Amino acid sequence: MYITDDTLQSLSERYGKPRRWAVSVFAFPDEFYMIRGSQKNGRNHDVTVYVRKDDRIIVNAKHFYPPGLYRAPSGGVEPGEAFIEGAKREMREEIGCEIELDRFVLRTAVDFYLMRPDGTVDTDEVINWRSFVFTARYVDGDFDFSDRHEIREVSTAGREDFERFSRTMRRTAIGGFHYRAALHDQVSLSLK
Repeated sequence: MYITDDTLQSLSERYGKPRRWAVSVFAFPDEFYMIRGSQKNGRNHDVTVYVRKDDRIIVNAKHFYPPGLYRAPSGGVEPGEAFIEGAKREMREEIGCEIELDRFVLRTAVDFYLMRPDGTVDTDEVINWRSFVFTARYVDGDFDFSDRHEIREVSTAGREDFERFSRTMRRTAIGGFHYRAALHDQVSLSLK
């Protein structure tokens, strides 16, 4: 929990006050414990960035994504790292580009609940997560990303492609995909 309210207030003053959104998501055990495993050093957040390059958005795909499915890149700010520098570092790692943040569009509060294989929800097992969503503009880079462990490929997409991405995500049993689909929808609302 090292991204403080003071940091978020400073970001709001610099990049605009974001819309707030809260959601609950159900995740099966493998996914739930993978999310929990990403909480090193008390991390409970991601920074998601919709990077504009010309009239397109830069997107990436993780190794387990089916062909043709992409999302806006995201990652975590490290303890002791300045928020803006952390967001820029993540974009270099995940999409191979230099960016400039331009708008703080959405601040989410997500509760991931453990869904047992029998379909029951364990309300005692919850992960509280936050996503801080920004728009940014592409500055430089050739999509030569360095995080090859997590990312399979980088591409660009039109706004209309996000509707297709969301439909594909919602057809799965992956809670994180359902969350990202809903996030795409919320970002679309924030940009109107």
